[in-house]
Amino acid sequence: MNEQKLVDHLFRHQYGKMVSILTRIFGLSNLETIEDAVQDTFVKAMLAWRDKMPDNPEAWLTQAAKNRTVDLFRKLSAEKKRVPKLASGPATMAINDLFLTSEIEDSQLRMIFAACHPLLNPRDQISFSLKTISGFSSKEIASALLQKEETIKKRLTRARKTIQEQAISFEIPQGKELPIRLNRVLEVLYLIFNEGFHSNKKNILIREDLCGEAMRLCNMLLKNNFTNSSDTYALFALMCFHASRLPSKTNDQKEIVDLKNQDRSKWFLPLVKMGDEAMFKAVENNEFSSYHFEAAIAAEHLKARTFESTDWNKILMWYERLYEIQPAPITLLNIAVVQLQLSNFKAAKDLLAQIVPSKLEQRAYLYHGTLAEYYNKTNDPKKAIDSIDKALELVKNDSEKQFLLKKKNSLSGNGK
Repeated sequence: MNEQKLVDHLFRHQYGKMVSILTRIFGLSNLETIEDAVQDTFVKAMLAWRDKMPDNPEAWLTQAAKNRTVDLFRKLSAEKKRVPKLASGPATMAINDLFLTSEIEDSQLRMIFAACHPLLNPRDQISFSLKTISGFSSKEIASALLQKEETIKKRLTRARKTIQEQAISFEIPQGKELPIRLNRVLEVLYLIFNEGFHSNKKNILIREDLCGEAMRLCNMLLKNNFTNSSDTYALFALMCFHASRLPSKTNDQKEIVDLKNQDRSKWFLPLVKMGDEAMFKAVENNEFSSYHFEAAIAAEHLKARTFESTDWNKILMWYERLYEIQPAPITLLNIAVVQLQLSNFKAAKDLLAQIVPSKLEQRAYLYHGTLAEYYNKTNDPKKAIDSIDKALELVKNDSEKQFLLKKKNSLSGNGK
């Protein structure tokens, strides 16, 4: 990791920590002041490090954050004629104690639940989470979510305003509210992971930073006795299984390699093992979520030594179980794909007929790609090419476009 990448990594990682700790001390009502203070700390660090990096950059930033805490006390005390009195604040806990690993994680958990509060607009929650917990800039969030930077800035401003107006508390919910809120937190983390695993960005297919951040936050939930539910374990297992295949998703030329042709020796076994361990804990009770079934599907792919030895009937069963509890069009499309692998062509066509492509939104091109595969397998190359052309009209990512073009050339007899 070169020096600039190290600085970027440290700043992003430390940003979420610092914002969370300071918010725990001063409250969400002072969030904007806190974010400005943390940003200012980073600017000063950049200037201080211009000539020489400190021996321990992370310790340098941690000390700077502690100093900034004292500065903020003076600033807010002067503005409000009093120092904020919070039960978990410096009145009862030394500043140094708040920077212990366990306290940092507790503060970040509180921030996760604040970012995913039901009073916030669902569209704002992911942007707000990436900003306050993960330290992504407005520009990075806009890039990751395929939005204009101005749109992201408006979402962040709206989220902060809602927090102020609704007096949202900085805490982990208790009792009956916890499972409901935890479900939304898991949804947001999965959306972040998926955007990294299969990015909508035009020129990047995989965003490993998003995958890694979603996994880090999910792992943090597992360390807390109130949030390490079976669903959390299942989601973490699913992330591990998917992430284990990242090295084989593209070749050296950054071209997509489909599952059939992936080099399975590149699959990262330590992540598979970690996923297996999480899955054992996820199935200790008999309550299964969509994450359980998706993880089971991912595990079946990982079990197969070759594409040809994949147990498609088992995968079909898991997809059908998933569709029972989550009847989404993308699940129906995946069932159709499995039926094609089983050569159940009529069943696949009947399933495709039930799907309205526009319901798949940005993934609508996948419908036409699957339809092309159906026509290819049923010896109708003209309709297969027509379907690929429709997919090409809709696909945004350059790598996926090249993948579809290769498939079209192959069907046209131009490929090898």
